[in-house]
Amino acid sequence: MTELWKQHMRPYSHFLDQIRLAGLRPTRQRLALAKLLFSGENRHVTAESLHGEAQAEKMRVSLATVYNTLHQFTSTGLLREIVVDAQRSYFDTNTGDHHHFYFEENGMLTDISDDMMSLTKVPAAPEGMAIKSVDIVVRVVEKTQ
Repeated sequence: MTELWKQHMRPYSHFLDQIRLAGLRPTRQRLALAKLLFSGENRHVTAESLHGEAQAEKMRVSLATVYNTLHQFTSTGLLREIVVDAQRSYFDTNTGDHHHFYFEENGMLTDISDDMMSLTKVPAAPEGMAIKSVDIVVRVVEKTQ
């Protein structure tokens, strides 16, 4: 790595470490997307919305690269994928156990706070299987009068 590249990457050192710890090669595109994903509060993004953010920041990255990176980050535990229907997945930067509201009219996904939800009974896993997690997506629409 050249000295100029190292100086350019110093502000990204946290993301560089995260990507390396996940076992991925820290390419420029992965670093740039990690910066967009992990620089602020926890968030829910689609590949299309993240691609739009990247384009707005003048990043040269294809939608296919965004999809691949999101799936790589998910497979290494940096992100959590929330599938809301056959055509739409969100990627959540909060990888801890929690549940979601999905607003069908505008496609927004938000966290449900822990104090709003409790599970009293979870079924036993089928023989030979273990429960990895429980993901609940509560779909909401506006009330009609």
